[in-house]
Amino acid sequence: MLVEKKVITTDKAPGAIGPYSQAVRVGNFVFTSGQIPIDPATGEMVNWEIKEQTRQALTNVQNLLAAAGLGLKDVVKTTVFLRHMSDFPEMNEVYSEFFIPPYPARSTVEAGRLPKDALVEIETIAAVSGN
Repeated sequence: MLVEKKVITTDKAPGAIGPYSQAVRVGNFVFTSGQIPIDPATGEMVNWEIKEQTRQALTNVQNLLAAAGLGLKDVVKTTVFLRHMSDFPEMNEVYSEFFIPPYPARSTVEAGRLPKDALVEIETIAAVSGN
């Protein structure tokens, strides 16, 4: 059975910097590519503070989901990649500003190096209700 893939794009999130899509819908799920803290208006990384980088990465996720007609309430799974696990408490503080109960499932992984030397990268899976 061939699964139909629909590519989701928006100029309100950074464009892909490689051979991948910003987000893809397959069936009733939308998968966002990992979002790093690039301001799509300037194409530049936001400052080098974990809270601001987390806020920008989640704003980028939020804008991608909006392009698919979804919101953060539709997210069922997130994966957070941190350059330093010691940044977890501050990342978590900002994360809790974006997500409300019932919270999505989440994995957090320390990564040796992220694209463009970001401090954080966040990817999500969201569920589409209805069709």
